[in-house]
Amino acid sequence: MSAVNAYPLMTDTSDLANLANKEIDRRAFVARSLAVGVALAAPTSRAESAARHARRTPGAADGSVASAFAAGVPPADDLFELTVADARARMERGALTSHALTQRYLSRIDSMDKAGPAVNSVIELNPDALAIADQMDSERKAGKVRGPLHGIPVLIKDNIDTADKMRTTAGSLALASSTPPRNAFIIERLIAAGMVLVGKTNLSEWANFRSSRSTSGWSGRGGQTHHPYVLDRNPCGSSAGTGVAVAADFATIGIGTETDGSIICPSSINGLVGIKPTVGLWGRSGIIPISASQDTAGPMARTVADAAALLGALTGLDPRDAATHASAGHAKSDYSTFLDAAGLKGTRIGVPRNLAGFNPDVDGALDNAVAAIKGAGATVIDHADVDGVGKFDDAELDVLLYEFKDGLNKYLASLALLEANAPPKTLAGLIAWNEREKAREMPWFGQELFLRAEKKGPLAESTYKKARAKCVAMSRTKGIDAALAKYKVDALIFPSNAPAWPTDYVNGDHVTGGNTTFAAVAGYPSITVPMGLVHGLPVGLSFVGAAWTEARLITLAYAFEQATRARQAPKYLRTLET
Repeated sequence: MSAVNAYPLMTDTSDLANLANKEIDRRAFVARSLAVGVALAAPTSRAESAARHARRTPGAADGSVASAFAAGVPPADDLFELTVADARARMERGALTSHALTQRYLSRIDSMDKAGPAVNSVIELNPDALAIADQMDSERKAGKVRGPLHGIPVLIKDNIDTADKMRTTAGSLALASSTPPRNAFIIERLIAAGMVLVGKTNLSEWANFRSSRSTSGWSGRGGQTHHPYVLDRNPCGSSAGTGVAVAADFATIGIGTETDGSIICPSSINGLVGIKPTVGLWGRSGIIPISASQDTAGPMARTVADAAALLGALTGLDPRDAATHASAGHAKSDYSTFLDAAGLKGTRIGVPRNLAGFNPDVDGALDNAVAAIKGAGATVIDHADVDGVGKFDDAELDVLLYEFKDGLNKYLASLALLEANAPPKTLAGLIAWNEREKAREMPWFGQELFLRAEKKGPLAESTYKKARAKCVAMSRTKGIDAALAKYKVDALIFPSNAPAWPTDYVNGDHVTGGNTTFAAVAGYPSITVPMGLVHGLPVGLSFVGAAWTEARLITLAYAFEQATRARQAPKYLRTLET
């Protein structure tokens, strides 16, 4: 697949010396939101609220977790974990407005994101969120409803371009002043659907493709995002902020992006449903790239139904992303029609045990999931193993290094540059910027992957072509496709993740299990659904199928979700009790 080569522009608007002050101004986001909203329910002044959000959260300097976390967790209210369907029904009968729902999320963010448990998932709020909500309410009152997501609040990852008052930075201070003049394709679709963009979420900087020693959920701009179930644990990445924010009930639904694991891992580890679509189902123009052959955005939600609702709303042919041309005849505008609680009955489900076995408690959860699937009427083919595990990891990394340099150079070159104080124009320039600003940008880990990518040549090189061909053969032909055909199954299921590990700035991530690579490298769809808790930490079950089988996977995932109802809301524990 050729690289995505057309992305919207971004503009640098401030002097490097002013970045720190600019950042504080942007982080005082609640004050801007409340200026057009009602007073918070919590007994704090607007000045106190703004000051609380202006304080930089732990991350770059100390990595500590607020000790008084419980004080800021409000009790469950009538809108707690409201689903898309329930929100729509209330709005239709006049029992709820988009303004009230958006304000409720802003209030909860104010109480819990930089205060209370201080999960630090939201990197910037949209100062126009309440105004957008008011517009959607006015349209509904006038009889104009754009679709089933009209007036529904959403949070998105901070590597997705928005042509508004927010920045798009990939968490990097190098782009901390960049304001894109054009929306990403999926943002255009989101606006057309009538959704309310509440803000942007923190992420593993550069979508976790700067260093092999990185700490997931940390960025130079945003600091460290914390796991909502146990605060000293890691939320996984790179869509850490979206995973934590949706789990913490800061929006009805969220959007993450994935190259390999960055939707599935933070969804499963934070007790969510995540859908990584077939590459090309959602347009990718306006998303800061890593890999043209593997990148995709996708929904992250508390229920399969909510994720399905968002999935269909943002499909379409992106004129700036050739990969979407293949979606014609496959994409659906409404995946909610495939929600069937009896959808497992009569199906054949394969369990590749060679993608499990990394944790005995997770294996126990998998056994319980298999029993539930059998109980729902499916035939389970156990030990439907997938060939090639671990045999194309080096080839995948080679592909990513080549495609990252190619895609990022094109992205940076396309930025709308001012005469002075422009952000780096190339990967080489970015490397130099990071080195110059390493005290702020690289306090815990370096940029080894950047350096390796910079040494790569053009995509015409035979080394790249051979690596990509190996990836396709091993992940598709000899991998997922072969297993589906050999065992005559509708989908493969296996654990999405091991329980979350403690955040460790010195040694970086220490992931102990999970498998997202086959679906990611193949560009095939994958859905994770909550499977249960292991020592209070969520684990998920992945459903993987062939290209363009999102509808079938949604049916299976929804039936499993309804049969098990395994998800539990976060408790915001400081640490695991021993």
